[in-house]
Amino acid sequence: MKKNIKNLQKESLKYHSKFPAGKIEVIPTKKYNNQRDLSLAYSPGVAEPCKEIVKSYKNVYKYTSKGNLVAVITNGSAVLGLGNIGALASKPVMEGKALLFKIFSGIDVFDIEINESNPKKFVEIVKAIAPTFGGINLEDIKAPEAFEIEKILEKELDIPVMHDDQHGTAIISGAALLNAIDYVGKNIHNVKMIVNGAGAAAISCARIYKKLGINSKYIFMFDSKGLLHKSRNDLNIEKKEFSVDINHPIQTLNEAIKNSDIFIGLSKGGILTPSMLKNMKKNPIIFAMANPDPEIDYDLAKKIRPDAIIATGRSDYPNQVNNVLGFPYIFRGALDVQASIINDEMKLAAVYAIASLAKEPVPEQVNIVYNEKNISFGKEYIIPKPFDNRLIIRVAPAVAKAAINSGVAKNPISNWKLYKEKLLDRMGYESKMLRMIQNRARTNPKKIVFCNGEEYNILKSVQILSEEGIIHSPIVLGNENRINNIIKKNKLDIDLKIIDPEKEENQEKLKKYAKIFWKKRNRKGLTLYESKIHMRNNDNFGAMMVNQKEADIVITGYSRSFSISLRPMLEVIGKKKNDYKISGMMILLTKKGPLFLADTAVIPDPTSEELAKIAIMVSSIVEEFGIEPRIAMLSFQNFSSNSKTSYKMAKTVSILHNEYPKLIVDGEIQPDFALNELLLYNKFPFSKLAKKQANIFIFPNLESSNLTYKFIRGLGDVKTIGPIMLGMKKPAHVMQMQSSIEEIVNLSTIAVIDSQIRNN
Repeated sequence: MKKNIKNLQKESLKYHSKFPAGKIEVIPTKKYNNQRDLSLAYSPGVAEPCKEIVKSYKNVYKYTSKGNLVAVITNGSAVLGLGNIGALASKPVMEGKALLFKIFSGIDVFDIEINESNPKKFVEIVKAIAPTFGGINLEDIKAPEAFEIEKILEKELDIPVMHDDQHGTAIISGAALLNAIDYVGKNIHNVKMIVNGAGAAAISCARIYKKLGINSKYIFMFDSKGLLHKSRNDLNIEKKEFSVDINHPIQTLNEAIKNSDIFIGLSKGGILTPSMLKNMKKNPIIFAMANPDPEIDYDLAKKIRPDAIIATGRSDYPNQVNNVLGFPYIFRGALDVQASIINDEMKLAAVYAIASLAKEPVPEQVNIVYNEKNISFGKEYIIPKPFDNRLIIRVAPAVAKAAINSGVAKNPISNWKLYKEKLLDRMGYESKMLRMIQNRARTNPKKIVFCNGEEYNILKSVQILSEEGIIHSPIVLGNENRINNIIKKNKLDIDLKIIDPEKEENQEKLKKYAKIFWKKRNRKGLTLYESKIHMRNNDNFGAMMVNQKEADIVITGYSRSFSISLRPMLEVIGKKKNDYKISGMMILLTKKGPLFLADTAVIPDPTSEELAKIAIMVSSIVEEFGIEPRIAMLSFQNFSSNSKTSYKMAKTVSILHNEYPKLIVDGEIQPDFALNELLLYNKFPFSKLAKKQANIFIFPNLESSNLTYKFIRGLGDVKTIGPIMLGMKKPAHVMQMQSSIEEIVNLSTIAVIDSQIRNN
């Protein structure tokens, strides 16, 4: 354990000191490539937005970054786990908070560390710099000063202010509390709650719990000196709110916890003993949120009380009360309506939105991130996981609506559908493209037969696709007992049809398929006996189901190499037309938008004529996505044609220019020029791709295309979909061997769209 801690310490120092030092940077959002750009960005052009802001201060949101800029401000007086370490030493923590704001909600942050412990002076400094920002996140300020600072700033500023240590923990734990109480079936108005700790976070938590329905007379709060009761003369105004009657019989934590339902820990490690835990009621709820050591060890608590629901502040245990579930999205919603304050209505809206999300089916991407198979609502999942991308579209709109309804929004939203799309755009173009194809697939779901049914990844993908409404009546091929055992072992909830070509009940169908296949291939030397053997193969059987319109799509390739899996598709289904070429297309989802690569799967060394046909097939698919095709014919040279490869690509371009004069296509061209329209324009302004970044990349041969996309796939920074089979008579697709669940789901979704396009 000590060795692991030392390794972590070394890695952390290395992580933070690696060039450039720290975790955040400022980057321009506008072009700055030439003198004209600079004259617009600064003098003399910058005077114009200044004049507009003088006319109306509302224009500052239109012409500057204020509306998406938050200040994370501290004096370092109560840095989590470290105490009063001062402003300078707190900077790494504030930079970390800035990073979380950016990656989870797209909000930009300046971290500001103020070397001032006097609350009044601190307030004056914050007020003086407030015009820069759309919101202020107070962080790591000790109580009771934190209460005073936040209260004054909320009153005197017209932008949202929130001390996250107070309200963030309260909101996330409040959502967890609602779900925990609901899961164990207790009445929220009658539960007995012990709160150990009486700092800013504990006070704020208790306040929000009251608003959620906890009866204040059943809340017993303890600080380092014991129970808060009315005879104590050392209580500040916040603690007095939770002091109990002077004659109350309970005086110690050990006494108070007897027959209690809930323990809320915001204090120090080890304070909750095994004997205390044993004295709690049935199905106790334990929120041990002290960091890094909870009030009771998670494994010990589970051993003593298997019936308990336990949450901590740690990521290595279930039910992590992590503020990142709240603050990025709360500020996102508040900024987007230009709220003047983050009020109780907005905080409660966040609580209910987070609580509700935990009861919904969990996306496979979340399962993958957390190395789980089936995360679902229950004792070990009462709050969403931090990397659940749905949080931004649930919490931010809920907060924004609450701001509007409570009258604190200066810029109300009217089109909520458009607003949610904009929120998702902040998660990156990759997510946008995936949403687009998923939404389209749902409009007309299809029946898919999966040939590799005896694989967990296939069955889990079928479950996801069915739940998402992308497919209907799915069929999997394979041994029925093996498939059912996988479903049972992994607790998969799937409604599907299992077909085993070897089973007696399927022999008549197999004979029928064999005769059809034999008639199709008998002049290729195939006998009827051999045809029956072929049809016992899942790939042939699945392809024939599509051939006979008993399924819309066939997908295979998980268990065997691409070439072996492709052959049955070609023999049973075949080409769409005689002049078509079977080829494979990969989609790369990048920050530059989706990029389409071909041929990545089939033709080793295509001719110019074949390449032209491939380019036209890919461009037709791209147009179906509502994207303008811009085709780059790739080579290791730019417009030279002095090698066999470059000549072939130049000839392809000539064919396309003659037959499709309006098509945006050019080459031979190097990939870096095709991806940089300005570079191309400066060097080759005559090109059809000048000032138009290519999105379709046609490779000269299979070797170069396959190596390229597999290299990119191996890096893991870009999502890949495919290969998508082009030129097939009916929808048949061959996945990469051992594809991930995400890859199978994405390919299947594209396959559904392929089927839709054919029907239209």
